[in-house]
Amino acid sequence: MAMSMAPLLMHSELVPAAARDALRAAYASPPAQRTAGLESAARIIHRETGLACPDVRELVGLPDGEC
Repeated sequence: MAMSMAPLLMHSELVPAAARDALRAAYASPPAQRTAGLESAARIIHRETGLACPDVRELVGLPDGEC
């Protein structure tokens, strides 16, 4: 299992509020539905911070993919 910074990111004021909300919703979801919430958070972080998509996906614990 990949290490995820998502539990820390959801409490950081440096992370956009919409992304924190998406992370909280992802972790409140059943594990089978968590990926969709993490992908949403990754898209928001990528769009609002300009961080590279692969880096954002790694931060939230997702495999390589699109943002």
